[in-house]
This record gives sequence, C-alpha cells and structure tokens, in this order.
Amino acid sequence: MGGSSGNRSTLYRVIMSTDIIPISRPLFALVDVNNFYVSCERAFNPDLVNQPVVVLSNNDGCAVARSNEVKALGVKMGTPWFQLKELAKQHGIVALSSNYTLYGDMSNRVMTILRDFSPHVEVYSIDECFLGLQGLGSLWPIPTGIGQTIRHRIRQWTTLPVCVGFGTTKTLAKLANHIAKKQPSFNGVCDLSTMPHEQFEAWLSTIEVGEVWGVGRQLSLHLNAAGIKTVQALRATPPAWLRAKFGVVMERLGYELRGISCLALEELSAPKKQIISSRSFGQLIDSLTELSESVASFTSSAAERLRRQNSVCNAIQVFIQTNPFREQDKQYSNCMTVPLPNASSDTRLLVRAALFGPKRIYRPGYAYKKAGVILTGIDSAAVHQESLFTLHGAGNRSAKLMSVLDQLNQRYGRETVAIFSVSKNKPWMMQQKNRTPCYTTNWQDVPIAYAH
Repeated sequence: MGGSSGNRSTLYRVIMSTDIIPISRPLFALVDVNNFYVSCERAFNPDLVNQPVVVLSNNDGCAVARSNEVKALGVKMGTPWFQLKELAKQHGIVALSSNYTLYGDMSNRVMTILRDFSPHVEVYSIDECFLGLQGLGSLWPIPTGIGQTIRHRIRQWTTLPVCVGFGTTKTLAKLANHIAKKQPSFNGVCDLSTMPHEQFEAWLSTIEVGEVWGVGRQLSLHLNAAGIKTVQALRATPPAWLRAKFGVVMERLGYELRGISCLALEELSAPKKQIISSRSFGQLIDSLTELSESVASFTSSAAERLRRQNSVCNAIQVFIQTNPFREQDKQYSNCMTVPLPNASSDTRLLVRAALFGPKRIYRPGYAYKKAGVILTGIDSAAVHQESLFTLHGAGNRSAKLMSVLDQLNQRYGRETVAIFSVSKNKPWMMQQKNRTPCYTTNWQDVPIAYAH
C-alpha cells in the first residue's frame, strides 16, 4: 500500500510539473458556428455573402451578430442601430431583424449532424457544442481528421461555416476553437492536445487572459492587476494561489489549463429552476387590455417551456415597467407574485393566475415599455407532491389537453391554438421590420426553385 501511494504521488507531481497527461486522457472537441445568425441568413440568401451584414436584437435595437466585413469596420457587439445608420449608408451595411425560429431550427440541424460523430454531446449554446471523443481513437486517430470532416459535412449539409478546437479539457478545447477562428493558417481546426509543447506555450502567451472561458471582464481586471495578463501566465500560476485569491472555480480553471480535466460533459441539461418570458414592446402601450394580452402571451410561451422539461410550477410573478431611458415620461414599475392553488403546467391555470397581476399593479397614465412573467417554485411533474384538495390544472385530462395543444402549435405554428383571445392589432409585439422568412419551419416560406 505504501509503495502504491508513493507511485501515485510521484505520478501526480510529474503531471503537475511537466504537464505529461496519462495515455487514457480525455479528449474534447468544441464546434462553433462562425457568425451564426449572419451565416443562417446567408444560407438562404447568397447575395449576402461577402456583404457587410448585421442582425439586430429585439425591436431592431442593437447589433447582436456581425459579419466579418462589419467587424472590420470597427463595429462592436451591442452597438445601437441608430448609431450605425450613417456608417451603414457609407458602406452598404444590410441590417436584418432577428429570426429566432430560423436560427433555432438551423441549430438543431447542426447538433443532429454532430451526434453522428460522438455519442457524448453537450449542447452548450445555440451555436456551440462540446463533443466527448475519449475511446474513439480507433475511428479517428488524428483529431484534425475528424475536425475537417465535421467542417466539411456541416458546410455541405447546411452551408454553415464552423471551426473546431480540440483539447484534453473543455477549457483547452474552447481556447483551441478561439485560435482556429483567429488564425487562418489552421484552416478552421486547431488541436492543442497533440501540439508540441513549445508551440503550445507560444500560442497561449499571445492570448489575453480575458479570452479564457469563464474569465469575465471584472475578473480579467483583477488578474491583470496581479500581473497575470496572458493565458500562459494564468496557466503557470499555482492553482492553490488561484483558489486563495479567487475561489474554487478559478482553481479548477487553473487545473483545466494544465490539462487536468475538472469539467465533465453535461450531456443532459438540468431542468431550469426558473423560467422567464418577457420582451420589450414594439411601441409604448398605455391600456390595461393591451398589457393583459402581452402577459397572457408571455405566460403561454413560459408554460410551453415548462411542459417541455416535464415540470410544474407553484407560483407565477408578473412585472411591468415603463421606459427608464425616456426621462421626459413618468416612470413606474411594479411586480406581483401569484401563488397557484396547486402545482401545474396547464396554460389555462397559469394564464388565469397571471392576469391577476396587471389588474392589481396597472396604473393609468403611464406609457409601458416592457412586461413579463417568471415561473417559480418549479418541480418535476413526475415527483411533485399532490394536493389533498381538488386539483386545478392537473391530472390526466389536463396533461392530455396540453399535449394536444402543444402538438397543434408545433405542427401549424405558434399560437395556432391560444388560451387567451387577443386583438388583431398587437402594438406590444416586438418590431421586426426586416425579418426574413422562416424558410425551414413554415410551408409558406419554403424557397421555390424554378427550372429554366
């Protein structure tokens, strides 16, 4: 026993001092779609290729996606569109409204393709995905081989350009993807797991510490103040010191940069403990009727997401607010939490409860800019404790009705069947003046190819 413990200790010191990783080391890949929103738009409109394009946020407010041509003009993420209009005239920038239905469907197509390469998949965001490749060495002996195959297949099947990064930890895979994006010499694929040690350290010494996954702006400032300005400097910092100064999360990050995996793949996303559905209105509204319509619509959307994760909630919070940026207007905001008689995911009960909110907190004489709902007290529908009294919006009849409701809306479009009747004129709907068609999810929007 004593000799075995000593060998393990020696091995650990070797790993820490020279970064030699055992043969059975894990291997991660991070696949990231380049300029995702813009690339989705270009997939169905080739005229946008090589043109400066921005995709705007809700109500066409700020730039949330920029093509490389726009980035070259110095436009930063989040820049308000009204500030870009003069620049847009000079350089012919095309501004498009966000088309989240299209982006979500294209994301699903990419993730489906990636599941052909590994059974271990973590969908990290709408345009990023981690793959676990440990044990697949016989299929893909060279990581860059699988990386280029992934790139070519996604490009061929969806037209979307992606970059792939490989590392023995998720953090290193993230860094590898960053290098693959920034350095054309890697041809879209960077493998840090087999890169020579000197070259590996040279690359890390050129990357600012703020580019490390999990290092935000404030933490980056603190690290810079401590003399840690590059990824290589952070990697060389003893993890124990990082823990003493910044906590256990930074300690894990230090080990990850040294090639010791601390972050496992999260192949099953945990159910959300809170579901928020809110949006700024396309124009200011001042009537209780319009405010109630928006709250009912947001509640229906939140209830659908609640059922999708097989959960129920015990309370719903409703909030409303005016526009804080319009200093010339009277300002008002308020919220109200409405407890449910029993846990439920039934849209009928949730809408009924949510509508108590506007009735109680609405004040006439104000111009409202935003409203929303928050579902709280979320439990699993399979294990939550039943009420001893009459159930409202629960039981088999409720579950079957909501299942039919979701199927109809999924097949024929959102709000084909709705619980709350709304007027045809919806001033609270967000502005999407330049939204492109939903090419892949609406039969009316499917492109038609004509033979000459």
